[in-house]
Amino acid sequence: MQLGMKDRLQRAYNSRILQLAMKEDLEKRIHTLAEWLYESRHLVVFTGAGISTESGLPDFRGPDGVWTRRDKGLSPKPMGRSWDSVEPNSGHIAIVDLQKAGKLKFLISQNVDNLHLKSGINPDLLAELHGNMTKLRCTKCGKEVDRSGGKTICGCGGRLASSVVDFGEPLPENDLRLSFEHSRKSDLLVVIGSSLVVTPAADMPMEALRSDAKLVIMNQGETPFDQHAHLRFNEAIGDVLPRAVKRLKRLMGLFE
Repeated sequence: MQLGMKDRLQRAYNSRILQLAMKEDLEKRIHTLAEWLYESRHLVVFTGAGISTESGLPDFRGPDGVWTRRDKGLSPKPMGRSWDSVEPNSGHIAIVDLQKAGKLKFLISQNVDNLHLKSGINPDLLAELHGNMTKLRCTKCGKEVDRSGGKTICGCGGRLASSVVDFGEPLPENDLRLSFEHSRKSDLLVVIGSSLVVTPAADMPMEALRSDAKLVIMNQGETPFDQHAHLRFNEAIGDVLPRAVKRLKRLMGLFE
């Protein structure tokens, strides 16, 4: 049955009203996040594969993610370019801006793509729980070196192997310890692009909540912690985080 002109106009009007309401709600949530970033004294950011999708890398649990496609009997989508040609996106840069503003106390990442270091994150503020594809780790002392150096033996005499952690292998002890330590110290934990299902990395939000920290989740997909989140964003990371950080800078008097 065809709709009359009046019905079509009413539907268009209702759709427009809904869009405006959603936009207004997003603006309110971004403003709240900026205020929480400003008030925070121990901000910890936790990132998963979702932050890198806007750089052209696949995620795992998203609508077209690696594991989602596998569960459908599909192979992963082919990469259109080499890994080392991938560049950080606005989400990565926004985290660097938090570091420059003196707000970021620690960054925990499940990613192995090297984009956080490539974006300018201080290695001392970063725990790469699943390793880094550009790094080798000594099996004896745990020291990491660049893969590009071509070394196979560490200065301590230990063997240098890929730092990327495979399923079933233990996570790097020091990175894991620091991640738990900072999660417990946090007053604000911002999860970006993670489905929070892979443990022990995904245990960090619970550690933060036990310390009465606020929990913010930005992820285009459900997580087990959604009901515990104080603020939730389903929108694209690039549409949220850079705008929140820009507002934070204004609150701090750091005008661009």
